[in-house]
Amino acid sequence: MSAVISTDRHVNMGPFYAGLIASGWMVIHIYSIFFHALSDPIWQTLILIALQCWLYTGLFIVAHDTMHGSLVPDRERLNAVIGTSILFVYAGFNWRKMRDAHHNHHLYPGTDKDPDFNANNPHAFWPWYLKFFLTYFGWRQVLILVGFTLTYILLGANYLNTIVMWAVPAILSSVQLFYFGTYLTHRHAEPFPDGHNARTNAYNRLASLLSCFHFGYHHEHHLFPHEPWWRLPLRKRESNL
Repeated sequence: MSAVISTDRHVNMGPFYAGLIASGWMVIHIYSIFFHALSDPIWQTLILIALQCWLYTGLFIVAHDTMHGSLVPDRERLNAVIGTSILFVYAGFNWRKMRDAHHNHHLYPGTDKDPDFNANNPHAFWPWYLKFFLTYFGWRQVLILVGFTLTYILLGANYLNTIVMWAVPAILSSVQLFYFGTYLTHRHAEPFPDGHNARTNAYNRLASLLSCFHFGYHHEHHLFPHEPWWRLPLRKRESNL
């Protein structure tokens, strides 16, 4: 896959940010499943769901950077181990399958060869999301998630907590990722700036971080696919100069 690679020197903050995201998700995830009572005020439940949803999104973006080798540059095996671990915990996904599909997304963006694109209906959200979901979610993922659920229950978790405080945030994060990182950025709503068939969401830096960890700066991502997520605001700022 051809790519424009940044040559400027910078401190690699990727592992540090990844550690913050992973540790934050783990603490909130464990608390939500094993200690939070659904009888508590509803606002507490909603905050925990929202935080988990956002951190799940961050976990996936970290795994995405491993697919491009940008989390730990020049450490292919380490990127693979980290990405595989994250996607297994996220929803039992196969990292190598998703990596290969994502590289095809960069090679053939917005065409019928793009596994993340709905060439039959490039406008409607739900049919496209369903195609996107079914591309990567199958019986393997179902069995792995059932295994996780049984393990949680054996460790003392309330069954309802595993649904409300685990399954719901995970599913919502997939919708968040798809909406801000794929649908808005690749749908056929207006002309694209170039052959990458990708556009950038017009959000400020904070809104971009909260919506999808800057993955909505998607034209910049396609121009510089080896840039990690936290460097995309810089690329966006450079493109506006």
